[in-house]
Amino acid sequence: MTLGVLNAWTAQETEDYGALSTALCLCVCAAGLFGEDLLQRGYRRDRAVLAHIAVHRGVATRHVARAVGAPERVVARSLDRLTDDGLLVLVTDDATPALRSYRLAS
Repeated sequence: MTLGVLNAWTAQETEDYGALSTALCLCVCAAGLFGEDLLQRGYRRDRAVLAHIAVHRGVATRHVARAVGAPERVVARSLDRLTDDGLLVLVTDDATPALRSYRLAS
């Protein structure tokens, strides 16, 4: 992305509009790849959470977070997504999300 920005700046200074449009395309592509990486990171985390729950039935959110190495609030969002998708079932609905436990859906 930095290369694209520097190329765009240089192209603007020399009034080379072909190079400027190419540089801007490079910036947009880099931003798209960055966004895709963020999306894939969420999928990988969901997969790790699902695998941990498959092995450890009824485990609490707090324990899943420690096992996958992610903050509890991030794991809670993953668990909510997986529950909404029907892959997990809420076993205990405690007042705090950190103490809720989950199992695989039948």
